[in-house]
Amino acid sequence: GAQAGQDFILQQPQAKVRVAVGETLTLNCTTSGTAGPGPVMWLKGRDMGKTVYDQKRKEPFSRVTRAVAESDTDFTIHIRNAQPEDTGTYYCVKFVKGNTGEDELLKRGSGTEVSVQETALVPGVVAAAVVLCFLLLLFLGLFVALCMYRRKHQGRVGSSCLARTVPMGSFSSVPLQCCAGTPGTPSEVLDAESSHLPSQQGGKEEKDIHYADLQPLPPAPRRGRSPGTAPTEYASLRLAAK
Repeated sequence: GAQAGQDFILQQPQAKVRVAVGETLTLNCTTSGTAGPGPVMWLKGRDMGKTVYDQKRKEPFSRVTRAVAESDTDFTIHIRNAQPEDTGTYYCVKFVKGNTGEDELLKRGSGTEVSVQETALVPGVVAAAVVLCFLLLLFLGLFVALCMYRRKHQGRVGSSCLARTVPMGSFSSVPLQCCAGTPGTPSEVLDAESSHLPSQQGGKEEKDIHYADLQPLPPAPRRGRSPGTAPTEYASLRLAAK
């Protein structure tokens, strides 16, 4: 067997292999030349450690499979779903039958150092996550600012306003909306075009514009007045229309 294996060559080209958890680990091993009968195995650990793959055994549910099934020269294997405990040094080994009938070591590969690492976040993914968080915070800030602005605006519009009817002398009463304010401040100007004040000139239609500037008046003493006379609480300013 030793003489038959003198031209036998076993090549294990990978010195180091690094994979992430869950990936498939590939270990390359090829042979050439003539050797006696005996299996090719993959061992983990130099001193005949754990058997990873044995050519003689068929394990259908194993994570380890041949890259080229039933090949006599290519003994590359795949280890699916690599885990941290798969870290270590792997050797491709050729055995031959000895005089005692036991398998004896003929050739050993140079060994492949395998490291299995936890999956790390890609820098691009981290950057995208940071940008997304920033946009969410910005959107939240704008939403809060909009809610505050709308609440403030609704508070102004919702201030109490009272509508009252002001007697206009001998004319018909005119409804006037007065918003709450400090006493003594002039009320809103009342446009005669919207109030439709009648002309005081009998039978003569004049294109005059009347404005009424109402202000709070002190309580007037109760006096007797002629029947049918309405109290006058407005000032009239007549301007000729252009």
